[in-house]
Amino acid sequence: MGGREKKSRNKGSAGNNRKSGEDFLINNRQKAGVAETGSGLQYSVVEEISGAKPGLYDVVLIHQRALLLDGKILEDTYRQNQPDKAKIEELIEGLQEGLQMMAVGSRYKFWVPADLAWGRKGTGNKIPPNAVLSFDIRLLEIC
Repeated sequence: MGGREKKSRNKGSAGNNRKSGEDFLINNRQKAGVAETGSGLQYSVVEEISGAKPGLYDVVLIHQRALLLDGKILEDTYRQNQPDKAKIEELIEGLQEGLQMMAVGSRYKFWVPADLAWGRKGTGNKIPPNAVLSFDIRLLEIC
């Protein structure tokens, strides 16, 4: 019986995350400067630089601050002053899409719906199920 209660609680948590995430995205899309792609990825341009944009199969060097909606920091390369090198094709769908919109030197904020991130499963203790994620990304270079 204890296992069943735990399972229900987890489902409820995932349901609550989905609802609060959907509510956040509905309100956020109405803010000045926030745009939304056809997939549901929301973004705002912090700094736009004209230049080369990466493709899906490129490796990029980025600074990023990744947060849960409650403000919990998942990663912050700005604070550590250690940029990340990443293969775009290996990132979550929302970042695959977002990074390809950015020119080198640009800085964007992204709000990634759960369906474009880790979805219903989350990533164990770090990212809960159905979590909307917030990213502040500067594209430093295409490697």
